[in-house]
Amino acid sequence: MPQTSGTLHGIAPGPNRSIARELLAVWLLFAVTAGLIFITYARLPARELYNVTGSGLAGGASRALVFLNFPTALAAIGVVAIAYERLPSRAWRGAAIAAVVLCAAIFWPGIVNQGDLDARPVNAICAIGVALAAAVTWALRGADWQRSRRGDRLRVGIGVVLLLLSPPWIAAELGFFLNRVPLLGRIFLSGQFRPEQPGLPPFAPAVHHGDHHGLSGVLLILTALLLSRLLPSIGRAGLRLATAAYLALLLAYGAGNIANDFWLEQVGKRDWTTWLAPSVLEPHVGWGWAAVIVEALVVWTAWFGREPAGADPARP
Repeated sequence: MPQTSGTLHGIAPGPNRSIARELLAVWLLFAVTAGLIFITYARLPARELYNVTGSGLAGGASRALVFLNFPTALAAIGVVAIAYERLPSRAWRGAAIAAVVLCAAIFWPGIVNQGDLDARPVNAICAIGVALAAAVTWALRGADWQRSRRGDRLRVGIGVVLLLLSPPWIAAELGFFLNRVPLLGRIFLSGQFRPEQPGLPPFAPAVHHGDHHGLSGVLLILTALLLSRLLPSIGRAGLRLATAAYLALLLAYGAGNIANDFWLEQVGKRDWTTWLAPSVLEPHVGWGWAAVIVEALVVWTAWFGREPAGADPARP
């Protein structure tokens, strides 16, 4: 008699029927970071933070709301793209489309302004989109998931590199400097003052307290790596390739933000060079964004875009 569970002739069990752990990991990353932002911006005065004016609970909530716009809305679009086909009803698919439309407001110039990171009413648009995306994820209880293990060693290797680059930003998110931390205080600039740097406020530390776009880049790369494991679960070739392209762009964009922030804080502020890696926070014509596009194309053609539908590695 045919078996519906367990193993038969060496064939492993099928995909898990639950919310994919990759989706839960993405939401956990952003939830923890948003919580740290709220705490740090609530307890520290605005003068110790970057381009905000509020403090206390209102200041913490304001900066956390902006974080829900950038970079959380960018990650939420990827989550919804992965989830769309497996949503249980037409109503949920409508909610998914609404979530993407609302989150896509982040692409409108000025929704998030690096020069003014106080929350504004317009920031509620992306925040509602993120909330809808989280609800869409919750609707996936009981869905079938097929995962690819192709490239997992590379994913782990990239994750290790990101971990090695991130201590100054993680400390800043927690609201302290690395100066007195053994070893890390010698490796990284952190609380050292660099008031002579053009474009920075007087007495600015090398790595200011609070959120950094370098850490946002880390979160976006981790999102792309996690969600790319679920690309084989997308049955429609067009949707799968488009989602793969978006995740590849997310990875390349995150790398561009890491390069810009890390080079400025750890290389430029040591006066080793006057050349700075270009900012890629907003799309523009320039070699920085040209590099992002090229990197995204390479990742898509050589890796993410090569994931076939239903490539369940548990079934030989």
